[in-house]
Amino acid sequence: MPSLKIETGHPGVIHDITMDFYGKRLATSSADGTIKIIGVSGNTHQQLATLNGHQGPVWQVAWAHPKFGSFLASCGYDGRVVLWKEGASPGEWTEAHVFTEHRASVNSISWAPHELGLILACGSSDGSISVFSARPNGVWDSSRIEQAHPVGVTAVSWAPATAPGSLVGTGPMDPVQKLASGGCDNTVKVWKLYNGTWKMDCFPALQMHTGWVRDVAWAPNLGLPKSTVASASEDGTVVIWTVAREGDQWEGRILYDFKAPVWKVSWSLTGNLLAVADAHNNITLWKEVVDGEWQLVNSVDP
Repeated sequence: MPSLKIETGHPGVIHDITMDFYGKRLATSSADGTIKIIGVSGNTHQQLATLNGHQGPVWQVAWAHPKFGSFLASCGYDGRVVLWKEGASPGEWTEAHVFTEHRASVNSISWAPHELGLILACGSSDGSISVFSARPNGVWDSSRIEQAHPVGVTAVSWAPATAPGSLVGTGPMDPVQKLASGGCDNTVKVWKLYNGTWKMDCFPALQMHTGWVRDVAWAPNLGLPKSTVASASEDGTVVIWTVAREGDQWEGRILYDFKAPVWKVSWSLTGNLLAVADAHNNITLWKEVVDGEWQLVNSVDP
């Protein structure tokens, strides 16, 4: 496909961009404190809305699954997490809820798989991870992982709701509630909800990076018997972490040394392609070929 250049209208640096479930709208967040909603159709685009609700840079935006309506979450330097809801008229957005529980910048947000309900995880520079769950009556419950990464949480990512091995197993399996997180302590951690309490599910913490972990992404598993998490670091590496069965030790393998900080990793919907964005303004696509080895399959010119 030919590339489409989109003028967002942001006067400041763009920190995040994400496409909605149907691939029809983009949400962008910027250092200028605003969020832009942009409609995309073929080789054209249209500015639909500008959302103002943060006092400072907006680090991330995330669309909720459309089964819950038109919801967008944002987080920023001001420590706020804002849930935006689109009204009956397209382009009319309001603040449906604002979470102010964090004492410092909220750096990352991630919606849970829709099978679990309307649930949002947030990672903050105050060292904690908060998880907000919506009840049917609109009230939000909250739980917290205190001191998840004491010097700061930089990234959170939900595990698939489908347990590893369910495709080849027998009988129904309960949905899984797990999170991966990365932090300024150079580690990746895995968390699991046990009887309403979040507990660490990897011992010790996963440590192969020598710099801040800037992003983590849990791969879709489609029921296959393996869990996979990618982590990106300021040390220039991406590590692929895998575990075969519940309770086993996670194993890490360096995908590649990019010789520059790596800011973002993102999986394809089938979990077999990984996109990597680094500080040299390169975007590369990688695919696992055999025995855990990864191969560069494409690159996108900046």
